[in-house]
Amino acid sequence: MNYSTIPVAQSVVLLCLEKGVKHIVISPGSRNAPLTIGFTAHPAMKTYSIVDERSAAFFALGLAQQLQEPVAVICSSGSAVLNYYPAISEAYYSDIPLVVISADRPIERIDIGDGQTIRQRNVFENHILYSANLYSEYVPDEIVTDPKLIQKQREVTKHNQQEINKALNKALVNQGPVHINVPFYEPLYNTTTQKLVDPIVLDQETKPVVLQDEHLQPFAEKWSKAKRKMILIGVLQPNTIEQQFLDILGSDPSVLVFTETTSNTHHPNFFTRTDNIIGSLDDQGFKDLQPEILITLGGMIISKKVKAFLRTYQPEEHWHIDPKKAYDTYFCLNKHFKVPVNYFWSKFLNRIQVPDSDYQKNWLQVRERRDALHQDYIKEMGWCDFKAFDLVLSRLRANSLLQLGNSSTVRYVQLFDIDKSLKVYCNRGTSGIDGSTSTAVGAAVGSELPTTLITGDLSFFYDSNGLWNSYIPANFKIILINNSGGGIFRILPGDKTSKVFETYFETIHDLDASHLCAMFGLDYFVASSESELQSVQDKFYATTHKPALLEIKTPRTLNDQILLGYFSYIR
Repeated sequence: MNYSTIPVAQSVVLLCLEKGVKHIVISPGSRNAPLTIGFTAHPAMKTYSIVDERSAAFFALGLAQQLQEPVAVICSSGSAVLNYYPAISEAYYSDIPLVVISADRPIERIDIGDGQTIRQRNVFENHILYSANLYSEYVPDEIVTDPKLIQKQREVTKHNQQEINKALNKALVNQGPVHINVPFYEPLYNTTTQKLVDPIVLDQETKPVVLQDEHLQPFAEKWSKAKRKMILIGVLQPNTIEQQFLDILGSDPSVLVFTETTSNTHHPNFFTRTDNIIGSLDDQGFKDLQPEILITLGGMIISKKVKAFLRTYQPEEHWHIDPKKAYDTYFCLNKHFKVPVNYFWSKFLNRIQVPDSDYQKNWLQVRERRDALHQDYIKEMGWCDFKAFDLVLSRLRANSLLQLGNSSTVRYVQLFDIDKSLKVYCNRGTSGIDGSTSTAVGAAVGSELPTTLITGDLSFFYDSNGLWNSYIPANFKIILINNSGGGIFRILPGDKTSKVFETYFETIHDLDASHLCAMFGLDYFVASSESELQSVQDKFYATTHKPALLEIKTPRTLNDQILLGYFSYIR
């Protein structure tokens, strides 16, 4: 096979291979040619070419999300590097191992007026697990014989390989983004069949996790005495928690388990639609719901209502279970169990006693009443976002992947009890709208499952370059809810009729997706009423020869009234 003649490029490629980084997303450029040559020539590497660096990084994020292994992105020098930042911040807060490899000019060429040069060293320092700044390796035209130069070359190679090792180990062990900045001298395109480096592989030591019984016992005693306990589960990969532990928690009459759509955790006694439960409670209702002990696990919580409730009606104890980090979201965190969740439950649940309590029973009755009112309200409502989501979510393909756009999309889906065979994901690390489509495409490629992206109009048009690649599977579906603006802003306080609101908050538009679909080769379907949507969904899902998009157009000015009326109706 062909290698670059530049040793540091070989070191990057070979150490990625040694660490199991086999999926590489490359954006075109000249300065990164030595890396592109090495990765594309290696038979063990799967490479992807995506022009837009922002889209490429989110595509890689989706791949890593599904593969549960590091995925690398490679770009040229200059402003190209900065386009990775939105996905890097998402990876940082979502614990996704994204390996960013940026080509660079040699350090003496920075800030002297060379083209495509910026200060790339440590450029992501606020949202990165490790920044590896490599040294340039000049390749002379003739063999070096000077012992001092030979020794210097060895030291440079050793430094570079140590830094590459440290970065890749951080991504693997700590599950998050790392940055490897690689400066190159020209010539950039020369190749050789000779392996010029022997990669030094450094393993990162990990300490075994141990929960001492004597440290756990006081917490088990508190738990056993409390008659109102709540477990709140944020973003989780499917099947993260062993079913035996879920069954124990679900059968405990003193425990409420609140989950969200992105929790991917199920039990008949769990509360999957938290906003339906707490969205219309009065002060007495909140006091009845207020837990004595709160345990949180998983990633970010979507519901603002849950956050407001637990910040106002705080538990006496808040414990978080996570081997990496704990956020004091409710301003009362007093214990971080820094261990894997299944390990915690295996040590904890066999030490507790189950008290007499009506806590779960009473709130299951509330859930039953709210579910009935939910169905009644849907029957009465006219055509709107809410009605569209009801029809769409009832027709999703079982055992498939569901990717959700941010803002109003993920919040609407929270109000429904969806098919439990679905694997649900959303970029909730930073909750941005900027890479939903690109992430969903990467996830579809990585999972090899039928995938549906449900997204809003602003998110879709913002990330339309997510469709600019040749890897979109034929079974990839996009459902676009187009209400001609940022509808979620209509729910917020303020004058909805002012020109300032319409232009700078709601951002009204008259765009549709038909021309984008024609340009990128997607089948296009459209529905503007309940009857049209019911009619077109069969045709939409019957399309199997290429990806398809269903655009659902809803009335811009009615959606907020219907949604706000929902929480008044289900009291």
